[in-house]
Amino acid sequence: MLQIALCDDNIDELSNMVQLIDLYRTSKNLNCEYRVFSNGFELISDIEKGKRFDIYCLDIVMPGFTGIDVAREIRSVDKVAPILFFTSSPEFALQSYSVRAINYVLKPVTKEKFFFTFDEVLEHIKREEDEDFIIVKSSEGIQKILIPNLVFAEVIGRNVRYHLNSAKVIECTESFASACDNLMKYGCFIKPHRSYLVNMRYVDTIENNRVTLQTLSTVPVAQGRAREIKLQYLNYQMEGE
Repeated sequence: MLQIALCDDNIDELSNMVQLIDLYRTSKNLNCEYRVFSNGFELISDIEKGKRFDIYCLDIVMPGFTGIDVAREIRSVDKVAPILFFTSSPEFALQSYSVRAINYVLKPVTKEKFFFTFDEVLEHIKREEDEDFIIVKSSEGIQKILIPNLVFAEVIGRNVRYHLNSAKVIECTESFASACDNLMKYGCFIKPHRSYLVNMRYVDTIENNRVTLQTLSTVPVAQGRAREIKLQYLNYQMEGE
């Protein structure tokens, strides 16, 4: 069941959003619940207590905490949940990109505009769900890593570092054994060395002492394991054909 947060300091606008969500979930037979917040403080308080929502619908111009402020708090703990801005002012559109909002909708919010927007966000959620992924907890908060975007993982001390194809590195304090268990089930990973796990989609060449990736990164191969790693990679390529 989808959990939706609605936040707007204008009671009439909040009431309109509630009516539109009720219409939408009836029309689309959508299994969802929503919670309303009349200001950003209330929503942030819930977030600080550990409450999470699948979709956030925020007004921008609110006293105290603006919608942008609230979105930043959300992004500090949740990097992936869709954020929708519903606002009377177009001037904050650029700022909305800084918190990776999925849409920016100008008021008045009509039924047609709302239905179109929610159709888009639910399609976005469905596409995300269809992708293989893992959820990790880093110093930046809870993050979703799509398997096709993960190049390799390594352990340094007590930290696991996930290297993405965007060159971003997500660092987490967790057991490397646990990370390996989570990733190996996807069938596209090899472990050339006790401290490294490599996504075979990104392998360029395998030599006796290292694996070179398409991102130009290199990963060591443990002594005596080159033949085994090459066979695993060959089997992966043959299965792909």
